Amino acid sequence: MPPETFLFAAPGTVAAALVAALFGLLIGSFLNVVVYRLPVMRQREFDNYIAHEAGKELPHQDRFNLMVPRSRCPHCGHQIGALENIPVVSWLVLRGKCSQCKAPISARYPVVEAVTGALSAAVVWHFGSGWLGLGGLVFTYLLIAMTLIDYDHKELPDELTLPLVWLGLLINLNGTIVPLRDAVIGAVAGYLALWSVYWAYKLLTDKEGMGYGDFKLLAALGAWMGWTMLPTIVILSSVVGAVIGIGLILFRGRARDNPIPFGPYLAGAGMIALFYGIPLTRYAQGYLQA
Repeated sequence: MPPETFLFAAPGTVAAALVAALFGLLIGSFLNVVVYRLPVMRQREFDNYIAHEAGKELPHQDRFNLMVPRSRCPHCGHQIGALENIPVVSWLVLRGKCSQCKAPISARYPVVEAVTGALSAAVVWHFGSGWLGLGGLVFTYLLIAMTLIDYDHKELPDELTLPLVWLGLLINLNGTIVPLRDAVIGAVAGYLALWSVYWAYKLLTDKEGMGYGDFKLLAALGAWMGWTMLPTIVILSSVVGAVIGIGLILFRGRARDNPIPFGPYLAGAGMIALFYGIPLTRYAQGYLQA
């Protein structure tokens, strides 16, 4: 498929969009688990590695992954049942409180579920339910998880960024979004672009301006949408970051020297580029040539 056409794929039906929304609600519930547990799993693995190298007893020997143990209330240990885990609905029925100890349950859980459902419907409505639509769903889910993890922990796990790179290259094997050549160049250029900025900033200030996860995320966006979309993504992420950063300083009193993770802005720019990247790029090119 030529690069100009992927934003204008055959739209999905209302029924397909509704099914995608329901599926997205379920995925959103799972993403809440991923966002909480994946950083804990990484830390536990690191702790065990350090202990092993030191010849000490491993501090974490119990099973802890995305499936085990069952979700529990962090306050009283009450195991969350199936009826208490229905996306959005259960939180509303429980009025945002644990059914046993009445401790508050963060509103972020239903918000993530609702946003994931809405974006799922938008992707399928815009791109249809073929390979492009299914790829768009995976793309969206990984970006949501990375956004929240980076916001919480200021890290972008390889377990999410690297699969996004490989999936971008795979989906473009037959030019689904862009020709494979553009995808490969996009992955390389995306990584090297922020890598160069990182080292230039570090040499000038002796500080680290961003993490290696940001390089890999931009590489992934380049693998999905090609190298020609990278300038648009970088500009969009900078604009989004500036607007949100200024808003946090003005309305929430965030300190100016408090680091703000760049991953969420890259992810947001990636989503905007997925839907509107080509029109925006054409507009920018026309404006510069005017």
